Amino acid sequence: MKMERLQKAMAEAGVASRRASEKLIVEGHVKVNGKLVAELDTKVSSSDQVTVDGVPLEREQPEYYLLNKPRGVITSAHDERGRKTVVDILKEGGVTARIYPVGRLDYDTTGVLLLTNDGALANKLMHPSFEIEKTYVAKVKGLISNHDLEQLRHGVVIDGKRTKEANPKLLSVDKQHRVSIVRLTIHEGRYHQVKKMFKAVGHPVEKLTRESDGILNLKGLPGGQWRELKMDEINALKKL
Repeated sequence: MKMERLQKAMAEAGVASRRASEKLIVEGHVKVNGKLVAELDTKVSSSDQVTVDGVPLEREQPEYYLLNKPRGVITSAHDERGRKTVVDILKEGGVTARIYPVGRLDYDTTGVLLLTNDGALANKLMHPSFEIEKTYVAKVKGLISNHDLEQLRHGVVIDGKRTKEANPKLLSVDKQHRVSIVRLTIHEGRYHQVKKMFKAVGHPVEKLTRESDGILNLKGLPGGQWRELKMDEINALKKL
């Protein structure tokens, strides 16, 4: 049976942040199986009864959703400025679980986004060591040359560090409007990476869509729509 730290279980159940949960434990607000605990190394399983000030801990069943994120929506669980978030989209569709996005897509970027309340899986998927393959389609200014593609393929320097090898493919060019459409597959997740890579070769991004993220893709999912993940998809994600 899986064991996890008490403060982590409390945080994932929505009691408080992990740090605030640690304070509740130390200050004597938490009991496990009727016994007061104050040690931060306490571990619990799903069969343990945890109460905070007498209120039982309600652990949510893990839920997994795939969203085709539209433009003009914040990739966050909430926004201090009151802008619409990706979580708002799912809540409007009836999802009540305390989900959050895995990774980020910019305000003006569209495409594949996973949302879940499975913190363990989310942390693994976002860890740089896994190098999960992500594919983007970008509309960029200017006519991309073979030299530009080779630069992207072998890595460009952004923020003082060279990107890892990537796989770019020119899809089309519009000579009249001087724009190009490029598909780019990367294995990193650095901040604004795709936009910065194209800017480094002299072709700023005008429009960007994440076409796939690992095994997840946009097939059959229109912009702004979402669906629950299938069991085989969930299992595949856990095996990545």
